[in-house]
Amino acid sequence: MRVCLISVEIFAWGKYGGFGRDTRIIGQELVKRGLEVSAVVPRRSEQKPEEDLDGIRVLSFQKSDLLSYGELFRQIDADIYHSMEPSISTFVAMRAVPQAKHAVTFLDPRTTSDWLTELRLPSVNPIQVISNWVYEDNPMVTRAIRNADGLYVPAHFLAVKAKKKYGLNNTPGFLPTPVAIPENIHKATKPTVCYISRWDRRKRPELFLKLAEHFPQVRFVAVGASRDLKWDNYLREKYSGLQNLELLGFIDQFSGTKLWDILSESWILINTAAREGLPNAMKEGAAHACAILSSVDPDGFASRFGYFASQDDFIAGLEELLQNDNWRSRGQIGRAYVRDEYNLKRTIDMHLQVYESLTGGVHTSS
Repeated sequence: MRVCLISVEIFAWGKYGGFGRDTRIIGQELVKRGLEVSAVVPRRSEQKPEEDLDGIRVLSFQKSDLLSYGELFRQIDADIYHSMEPSISTFVAMRAVPQAKHAVTFLDPRTTSDWLTELRLPSVNPIQVISNWVYEDNPMVTRAIRNADGLYVPAHFLAVKAKKKYGLNNTPGFLPTPVAIPENIHKATKPTVCYISRWDRRKRPELFLKLAEHFPQVRFVAVGASRDLKWDNYLREKYSGLQNLELLGFIDQFSGTKLWDILSESWILINTAAREGLPNAMKEGAAHACAILSSVDPDGFASRFGYFASQDDFIAGLEELLQNDNWRSRGQIGRAYVRDEYNLKRTIDMHLQVYESLTGGVHTSS
């Protein structure tokens, strides 16, 4: 079977977001199952028009090629075109190869209010947000979604949100994105909390860094970096003097085990974002038995597996989780949930079931 993954990014060539992480992991796992997998993404700096990444054939285009890159989809000639978050590319693929099957996973359907939050707290600048808004959320995208053969969400709470946003007749199905579940974890003897996310303004990393000032007896580990170098440097200079705070920068989870070692040691994963879908870091933290302390509560990940800081009450939340080792039992509950719902085998099996259902079980010979 030939599968083409369509995404606004893939986790490589300087672009390291959650959409790209999902696209790369699903792609490489499908390759391991014997499928012929391609991906089509906007081209990043130093990325060639065609690359091989973990066995995935990655084709890229310049956004200025909007009227011509449909040829990439025809060239791939896949059985399934699967959009990991809809965009104009979903529409272009559907127009280019209407005879194929088209599926969409809504990783983070954003309402007008969500986009306004992005504008208020941009990753780089408001122009970048507006560019993304136009590319990912316009009438052509909505039309493509309504004509898709299958619609899915990786978190239960997103189903109603996507249905309402796009005026869908049916509720999207549940199709989880995969998480590797470690067999063994080794928690640090000293209280250790971590932050794993881009240092974008929307993610509000300064709240995590500031929290370290209130808990000198706790080890704080901050992983991530910002695309806004001025903002990144400002935060590092302001908080680098804290003896209990480690500022590790970006860590590539596809190269080595350092990120998993941090999660294995950590008692609590902290999320300070102003808004989220269901962050991969939450699922990966829960997989490593970290309690979740978060200002957002997708699918109850914070309220069930840690502490929901709905009023940004991170100090109270951290105190509660540390008291009487409350973090430990809540982390174990989260680990069991993620192990059952999001493990690699189950999620890839579900993707294959979706593809076979949409195509009638017909595989194209490689």
